[in-house]
Amino acid sequence: EQLQHHRFVLESVDGKALAKSKTPLELSFGQQTGIIHQLHVSGNMCNQFNGTGRVSDGELKVKELAMTRKLCTDPQLNELDKTISTMLSQGAQVDLTESQLTLATAQHTLIYKLSDLVN
Repeated sequence: EQLQHHRFVLESVDGKALAKSKTPLELSFGQQTGIIHQLHVSGNMCNQFNGTGRVSDGELKVKELAMTRKLCTDPQLNELDKTISTMLSQGAQVDLTESQLTLATAQHTLIYKLSDLVN
């Protein structure tokens, strides 16, 4: 419930700050559905993605993640597409403290900053 209706912008990957880009790399959480407290998850890296997931025992998992399939000129963005897809599909630990959201697995840590509320 703390994630619902919030938009976050990616600030760092594996401890390295991201360079400012024209398009912020976002992760948003929308309305929960009545089915076992599922949460709408959407965002972008190189490609747009969305799906329905749930947080259980501090882990966010999005079973059916849909993603556009374009190739970006920036290799880092292409790699981030793979990273976020794997993290959300296999499950990532979620930590929300004040205005910072951390998604973490054994391999990667993504740190997002709260940007604003979304509908």
